[in-house]
Amino acid sequence: MKRSFKSKRAFTLVEMVLVIAIIVILAAVLFISIGTYLTRAKNASSSLSLHNWSISKVTSEVDAQM
Repeated sequence: MKRSFKSKRAFTLVEMVLVIAIIVILAAVLFISIGTYLTRAKNASSSLSLHNWSISKVTSEVDAQM
């Protein structure tokens, strides 16, 4: 009786589940970071808009007095 030994070159189910779990964790961290970044960017944008509006208001007041 002759036995043939095949080399296993496939991943096991445990290895695949582990890799998928790591990818999901990294994606969650990425989405949280992007959400925080977008919130900070919106706050900065609104602050800049308010600043520009204030400058234009003061400029128009000065121009009106001249």
